[in-house]
Amino acid sequence: MNAVFDITILEGTATAGTGAYMTQIDYSVGGELATSGIASEIDAEALYEKCMVLAHNLWWSWQPEVTNLFRDIDPIRWRQLDHNPIALLREFTPDRLAIRASEMVLHSRVNYAYRRLHEYLESSNTWAQTNAGVLGSKPVAYFSAEFGLHESLPVYSGGLGVLSGDHVKSASGLGVPLVGIGLYYSHGYFKQALSGDGYQKEEYFETKVEDLPLEAALLPDGTPLVVGIDTRNGRLLAKVWRVQVGRVRLFLLDCNVEGNRPEDRELTSRLYGGDERTRIRQELVLGVGGVRALRALGITPGAYHLNEGHSAFAPLEVIRERMFDDGMSFDDACREVSQATIFTTHTPVPAGHDRFSGALIEEHLGPLRDLLGISHDHLMSIGRVQTSDPNEPFCMTVIGLKLSRTANAVSQLHGHISRRMWRSLWPQREENNIPIGHITNGVHIESWLAGQMQQLYDRHFPANWKTHMGEPDVWQFIHSVDPGELWETHNALKNLLLSFVRRRVSRQCRRRGESDEIIEAARSVLSPNVLTIGFGRRFATYKRANLIFSNLDRIAGLINNPDRPVQLIFAGKAHPKDEPGKRFIQEIANLRHDSRFAGKVAFIEDYDINVCRHLIQGVDVWLNNPRRPLEASGTSGQKTVLNGGLNCSILDGWWAEAYDGSNGFAIGKGTSHSEDRITDTRDSDYLYETLEQSVIPTFYDRDRDGLPRSWIKMMMNSISTLAWRFSSHRMVMDYTRVAYVPASGGLSCEIKVR
Repeated sequence: MNAVFDITILEGTATAGTGAYMTQIDYSVGGELATSGIASEIDAEALYEKCMVLAHNLWWSWQPEVTNLFRDIDPIRWRQLDHNPIALLREFTPDRLAIRASEMVLHSRVNYAYRRLHEYLESSNTWAQTNAGVLGSKPVAYFSAEFGLHESLPVYSGGLGVLSGDHVKSASGLGVPLVGIGLYYSHGYFKQALSGDGYQKEEYFETKVEDLPLEAALLPDGTPLVVGIDTRNGRLLAKVWRVQVGRVRLFLLDCNVEGNRPEDRELTSRLYGGDERTRIRQELVLGVGGVRALRALGITPGAYHLNEGHSAFAPLEVIRERMFDDGMSFDDACREVSQATIFTTHTPVPAGHDRFSGALIEEHLGPLRDLLGISHDHLMSIGRVQTSDPNEPFCMTVIGLKLSRTANAVSQLHGHISRRMWRSLWPQREENNIPIGHITNGVHIESWLAGQMQQLYDRHFPANWKTHMGEPDVWQFIHSVDPGELWETHNALKNLLLSFVRRRVSRQCRRRGESDEIIEAARSVLSPNVLTIGFGRRFATYKRANLIFSNLDRIAGLINNPDRPVQLIFAGKAHPKDEPGKRFIQEIANLRHDSRFAGKVAFIEDYDINVCRHLIQGVDVWLNNPRRPLEASGTSGQKTVLNGGLNCSILDGWWAEAYDGSNGFAIGKGTSHSEDRITDTRDSDYLYETLEQSVIPTFYDRDRDGLPRSWIKMMMNSISTLAWRFSSHRMVMDYTRVAYVPASGGLSCEIKVR
């Protein structure tokens, strides 16, 4: 007799802070609980332990079969728990899990996944083994203020964090010896909810450490590691957590530790919260505390990669180490450490770079300065463009640029902007010779590629294509795919997106206490046969989320065209202190009350990795219209490429070097006016023209089989020309060749121009 299980939704038992419903599962055979028979056939404890091992290495998050394995344990709770396998498993006893494994025939799948994980970790046949052997004994230390690895580990806010997460994942896949250093934010960024009038509200919830893939970093004697940093007004302490990301170890510093003052215990609770004093203390913990953690763990890096200026205090602590260990002078140690440091800048506007007063620097760096044997003025000069100007604050980007052998921007255009922005640091050089190159950002293909698209690639690409994702040749096989098969796969993903949007929008309406009629209408928003445009990113004003609504009558005409309609999906958060960004959200969210846009424009609350994944996998078009040249790179559109979506973008950031006329759509001519008002007016006209003259006609031009042949050809061109080029595998290979290996004593070469 086959065992059966009943799933009962208990309507009154929402879990704290989520509004989710608990699931009660009754596993039975013939109506009686089946425990003893199954438990005797399966080693329940061993099965449970294997699942926990899988859950504690984030390798699972880019393995569809392992993700599906966890989901199949309990699909309802899996969704409610933000796809967190540890939280899910903690709701099961080993015996209950063994019963479920028997019912769903999971046991062999668990064993297979467990074996694959160990084969992956133990393999030495990697790209880095051949191309970066020098790093084997001297790994790269990669510092970043945030790491976006998966929605279940909420220690990220947006693009910078997701880039860092993708960087770490590709380092793992390529076998590049690398350790990550970041901060553990117990409250994360924030949960976004819109009020009835569309205004963003921020909510913070403390994450349970026991539900996360965190383990205390241990000293050789087995005691948990706590690092200390002296300041002029007391000592800061931080315990260290370890996260395993495939082959890569990520260490996160946490100030919620006994011995800190109450305000300091909250120091790392929130990402990008607080005032300048909070920020400098966070950056002191990240940079100086991070280096001390590595030393305590016995890790001696060959290269230090500072991902943005937040971690730029790190080289000062490494200089102190060299002075103490090797008896060097400050100047000699400074030269040595600079040769091992790589600095990446992401910010194309002066106001976006952290700057601190001399008083804050002395309060927090004073004890370290004493150990370095330099004066306050000397220390301040390292963070100033005009070294002797007493009124100039200390800039984290300036110290990062001065104390690194290699500095890079994150796209070709951003490289030009950065050289222009910082040319005063090298007054004797021509702008083209300013030593800031560029390595264009990329995305981790396996994390963002939909399972259906991966299956399509598996059928038509070479068997080993996943080991060559950063190379162009493998992606040319997309042209051998039948156009109908590609279009069918895309439409399947689009339908999944629309189901997700309807589910989320109806839930939003229910949370706001809206009428049953409105909730029911939300369950049928959008149409699978309509051109679907997506926009998802941080709602900073320069990204101009509302540009498409500059002329409401004009866009309403496009949306409601009876023959060639358009629909729009938006998602994104504004910084809690960014009132203009919040007004942009409110403007777009409230269009649901306008009959011209109701059911055809949707705003999805609480943008995160999960929401992004759904959007980039299912939209027809990804819209990006920043005010040029303020988008340093951007990576959301790169994720869309992998899944067959097309980009429609201002020629800024990565798209300025990606667009070739056959692989997507360009808005405008790659220029901007000196007055923002004129630029915005002109770009909105360009956007409407691009939609009216190119995007919409191409999408709706169908052959006798109902296929948009020209559109599908553009999809194939996009995949073949862009997927490899803007992958994080290619990005990490570039960093390794031109920065990591030379910094560690290998062959030197210059940063490539891409």
